[in-house]
Amino acid sequence: MAHALEIPTRRLPAWSILVFLVLTFAITWGVIGSYIFWPDAMSARFGAVSGAHPLYFLATWSPALAGLCLVLLYGGITGLKRFLTRLLIWRCPAAWWLFILVGIPLVFMAGSLIKGGPLIAPMPPEGAGAMLGLMFMMLFLGPVEEFGWRGVAQPLLQRYLAPVWAGALIGTVWGIWHLPAFYLAGVVYENWSFLPFLIGNITLAVLVTPMFNASHGSLLLPMLFHWQLINPFWPDAQPWDSWILIGVAAVIVWWKRDEMFSRDGAVTDVIPDEDRR
Repeated sequence: MAHALEIPTRRLPAWSILVFLVLTFAITWGVIGSYIFWPDAMSARFGAVSGAHPLYFLATWSPALAGLCLVLLYGGITGLKRFLTRLLIWRCPAAWWLFILVGIPLVFMAGSLIKGGPLIAPMPPEGAGAMLGLMFMMLFLGPVEEFGWRGVAQPLLQRYLAPVWAGALIGTVWGIWHLPAFYLAGVVYENWSFLPFLIGNITLAVLVTPMFNASHGSLLLPMLFHWQLINPFWPDAQPWDSWILIGVAAVIVWWKRDEMFSRDGAVTDVIPDEDRR
């Protein structure tokens, strides 16, 4: 068995993206669907679902679980280690770091100000400590998805599609993947509208694409980008944050049009050939 884990081609075949999608949707839609169709039975056996429930984490982590299973299958332990070195890739043009660390917070603040809201989200009654705890928890929720979306799906799609179309397709799938949560009581999505959310997902997936390629396949940058989007310190800015991000994405796609509409320079390897930091 140990020998079987070390085989390896290290290069995932393009069709493995279908396996990735089947596994991703099966886990998430299976868990969330069970709570939608059999809420009493699921709550009695596993407890009421919430954003902090272990099964909710499982449903959220399904892209990562599916992606890591494929990496292990085709790359073995060595391939998995090389895949994880993509967490250590941090070098990219400084503008992308500035956008993640400063630009995203400014988008939320500007959107909030437009609607007459605060610059920072109001503190909960429990104080800043509770907010920091929530922020830390968020690091292990949404950002973990990027092991699948940007870790596996983006490189595989960019073998055949220009980055802008690969990003848009992932954003569409990403949005549809969330759909059952809109029918689930006890989570934030039940109060949202799906179509604006879908458009927002497509926008975000397109927006993260040039920074992903500019960083040569980094997982660190997309994960930090994702974390900033759900950082509880940033105020509620809907729908203005979405409109601002759509505008920003349009500008970046135009600015980087030579890279976004061509596969030249696009990252296509899921498992790097050598350590890159």
